Amino acid sequence: MVTRSEILVLGLTAGVIGSLVGGMMLGVGMGLISQGAHIGWLLALPGAPAGGLIGLLLARRLARRLPG
Repeated sequence: MVTRSEILVLGLTAGVIGSLVGGMMLGVGMGLISQGAHIGWLLALPGAPAGGLIGLLLARRLARRLPG
């Protein structure tokens, strides 16, 4: 059974790790773009979806523990 504290930890973990990963991708990508390297767009554009994907994977791992 999943407890309330595990759901809280899931939300906090997904938020922190997602922000770090998405922010780093966006920051490095924008740095490359400002230097004139077009390859930076490959990092900047998927920054937010990559951060959300981490939360999705964490939630699926927690959902596997549900009975049924």
